[in-house]
Amino acid sequence: MKTPSLFRGLLSFSSMTMISRVLGLVRDISINTAFGANAATDAFWVAFRIPNFMRRLFAEGSFSTAFVPVFTEVKAQGDPARLKELLSRVAGTLGGVLLVVTALGMIFAPQVASLFAQGAAGSPEKLALTTRLLRLTFPFLLFVSLTALAGGVLNSFHRFALPAITPVILNLCMIAGALWLSRRFDPPILAMGWAVLAAGVLQLLFQLPALHGLDLLTWPRWGWRHPDVRRILRLMVPTLFGSSIAQINLLLDTVIAAYLITGAQSWLSQADRFLELPLGVFGVALGTVILPSLSRHHVATDHEGFSRALDWGLRTALLIAVPAMFGLLLLAEPMVATLFQHGRFTAFDTRMATLSISALSFGLPAFALVKVLLPAFYARQDTRTPVHAGVAALVANMALNFLFLAALFAWWATPAQHRLPWLQAVAAVPGLHMALGLASASASYLNLWLLWRGLKQAGVYRREPGWARHLLRVALACLAMSGVLLAGRWWWPDWTAIPTAWRVVRLAVLVGGGAATYALALFAGGFKLRELRGA
Repeated sequence: MKTPSLFRGLLSFSSMTMISRVLGLVRDISINTAFGANAATDAFWVAFRIPNFMRRLFAEGSFSTAFVPVFTEVKAQGDPARLKELLSRVAGTLGGVLLVVTALGMIFAPQVASLFAQGAAGSPEKLALTTRLLRLTFPFLLFVSLTALAGGVLNSFHRFALPAITPVILNLCMIAGALWLSRRFDPPILAMGWAVLAAGVLQLLFQLPALHGLDLLTWPRWGWRHPDVRRILRLMVPTLFGSSIAQINLLLDTVIAAYLITGAQSWLSQADRFLELPLGVFGVALGTVILPSLSRHHVATDHEGFSRALDWGLRTALLIAVPAMFGLLLLAEPMVATLFQHGRFTAFDTRMATLSISALSFGLPAFALVKVLLPAFYARQDTRTPVHAGVAALVANMALNFLFLAALFAWWATPAQHRLPWLQAVAAVPGLHMALGLASASASYLNLWLLWRGLKQAGVYRREPGWARHLLRVALACLAMSGVLLAGRWWWPDWTAIPTAWRVVRLAVLVGGGAATYALALFAGGFKLRELRGA
């Protein structure tokens, strides 16, 4: 595939993902307005984070990176019957395994809830509510994983728009659950569990007609011993870990956050939502679009094409991720106040969410570049290097969690809080959840460095000319944009006490002014749109 096709695929995937991510913000606004940040919403976010972790694991991680290279290889051999047989066997095997996992998750929901919400053990009501919500959300795993299978097939045929728009269904269901269905439940938060369950079914049904159009809609059949299924499984087991380090860290953070002040789970979820806007629209999009191309170049032993496609992905990721990082760092409070500070979401919640967003956004370039680098290993069916890098990053993240927690506690705790027992003390100090974001961001840079070192050792990537000029242009454009945003923050310092309408106007001015400044500075430095097409 030529780079222009990669660019068109990126535009298609990103535009559809942008709709989903914007609706995701509307979803979180609806939840915050209806419920606020309290014990009930903490219970829901814990119950939702577990299946949502699996959504990212399968839809954007392990399953796609293992399935697409094998499916692309079989597709290149031009045997439609074998391709259909592979899809049938994979669907049957994946569905059968996850049916058992889902059943076990529902049966042992109290134990799973206790594991990820240990800090709620002293509140039987909160733990019981988390268990009830988990039994509603756990079946989402089965449906979203089969949806990811359908999406992987469509991506292999370069049909990126439909899989990218599918998550809109989840957001629409959750918006309806918060604003309409919650009035019909006691407690109201249970409506969110039913909304997640309904979204899982609807997302799968939404993609089936597209598979039928490709003549690939077939009944699932068990295929544990099918040779191609075994290949996918062999690739999937290590990629299950290697491609999901950020999400595993998020789950571990969920366990730690359960011991912190009430509301920490909700504030961390909001930070994740803000990070997912640029990361999902561009980072995940780049990884998704580039994987089939890298796989095809590898099958055809086109080393130059492989290197050129990867180079394009890395340049494009930096072009978006670096200004997004500075934008989130400087506009975190204005965005949270404007979008979320309504109803039961208070100015205190705004300040707390701002801390977690600022911490996590520091790692945005690393998160995005990892999304581009991982397909370079999985397309060559090298799963060992990402696993080694991931293990190191995971260990570092856990160590940094406790290091940053101790540092922030020593800095922010009052003398009276210092005298309390440790668990009681950390639950009393606001803002300690920021440590979890700082640790995740720092560990992501370690993961990136280890992957980059592995790529150099493999000798499959050669930098194209013009990298120094590209980096200089991005740096100067970010500097100009940051100057504009800092001036705006100095001119408008207070965002929590002004009317919502003024927040919207001011935020629009800052976002528009910052984006325009960045674009103008890029073009003034000699950037040309054709560079995105590799011409």
